[in-house]
Amino acid sequence: MNGLKVAAVAPQSTASGLGLLPGDILLRIGEQPVRDIIDYRFLLATERPLLTIRRGEKELRVSLRGETDLNGLEFADPFGRVRTCTNRCIFCFVDQQPPGLRPSLCFKDDDYRLSFWEGNFITLTNVTRADCERIIRQRLSPLYISVHTTNRRLRAKMLRNPRAAEINEQLRALAAGEITMHTQVVLCPGLNDREELARTVTDLAALYPAVQSVAIVPVGLTRHRKGLYPLRPVTPVEAAEILERVAGWQGMYQRRLGGRVVFAADELYLRAGKPVPAAKEYEGFPQLENGVGLVRRFLDEYSRVEKRLPLQAPRRRAVLVTGKMFETVLKPVVARLNRIEGLEVGLLPVANRFYGPTVTVAGLLTGREIQAALRGVHRPDLVLVPAAALNEERVFLDDVSCDELAKGLGCPVVPVDGPRELAAALGVRLVRRRLTVRC
Repeated sequence: MNGLKVAAVAPQSTASGLGLLPGDILLRIGEQPVRDIIDYRFLLATERPLLTIRRGEKELRVSLRGETDLNGLEFADPFGRVRTCTNRCIFCFVDQQPPGLRPSLCFKDDDYRLSFWEGNFITLTNVTRADCERIIRQRLSPLYISVHTTNRRLRAKMLRNPRAAEINEQLRALAAGEITMHTQVVLCPGLNDREELARTVTDLAALYPAVQSVAIVPVGLTRHRKGLYPLRPVTPVEAAEILERVAGWQGMYQRRLGGRVVFAADELYLRAGKPVPAAKEYEGFPQLENGVGLVRRFLDEYSRVEKRLPLQAPRRRAVLVTGKMFETVLKPVVARLNRIEGLEVGLLPVANRFYGPTVTVAGLLTGREIQAALRGVHRPDLVLVPAAALNEERVFLDDVSCDELAKGLGCPVVPVDGPRELAAALGVRLVRRRLTVRC
């Protein structure tokens, strides 16, 4: 991409005061070309404050004139062409999607810039030496990297890409450049588990503190796997064994390195029927978006909310929708809410027929599944759905919107994310905590 195109200029901003206009293309800062939003931010901080702008057929030079910050610009395409994944991973979830989904759900990005900017996981198979130099020079840290295994041959097999075998050299180069990395292992039974997992964990921990975390996540399998590599899910017994090994690694690395390094996904604890660790054992929750520590964060927030629940609330009959996996977490929460006079809250764990019974997370439920599950329920005053199942436009994976679901059900549908939002949606006003004074 040659420059960044200005989409909008905020009134009374620095950019507006400098005369910048929508449609302008920012070509250079100082003498350095601007390829994307990262160059823009980096060069503003390091280069001479002189902008080269293309406006129509003309090139203009704009000086910041002593301004310490250039604000007010919105760019039309801040990253230009996003790099797509060149792998054909045997466990790829996108390849297990049913036909007919909107294109955004089937897009496979593998761009190191988005790993830095948004926390997306990347494989590094399309990262060149020049890219690596840029990452180190511009301090694009932390990066989130899908490692899966440090066995060269096995990784090339699992990702179906010969370049995947270069992972160890790439990780060492980034570590030498003092780039922080958060890594993940998607665990496929019979492939990268047991001895292979131990090898991978050992290799990654050897790069600590550059490699700050290793998340172990069980492979997700849908019913749409016809013709794909034969895989099976992690069993409850296997999940318990993995958790035992993780606990051992954590204790060892905490003693040797000062950090636990290895963390298990919440799904493994729920599958094994084991309690999730305390918050301090997640060491700042470095991989929360990867499903590592979400249950603990929920339980701790609920603990704070529970202490402030009132005795009474406005009369309301509600249904709380969730996936099969989170049912055990929510059961005591719903039981406690039903002790509040005026509330009647039902818990509805919905089986995932869209992806298949092995997909049990709430975030992958569809609007039609929820509607079908509620057909046998006496019409409530309110339906509460997991916010994680909706995009920013409040639309489910099957393109059913919250408003359409509400119309079909004949009652309001409210997305909730966490105990505080749940209480608010039910009309529960939390009481102030009573202070105990000891004399």
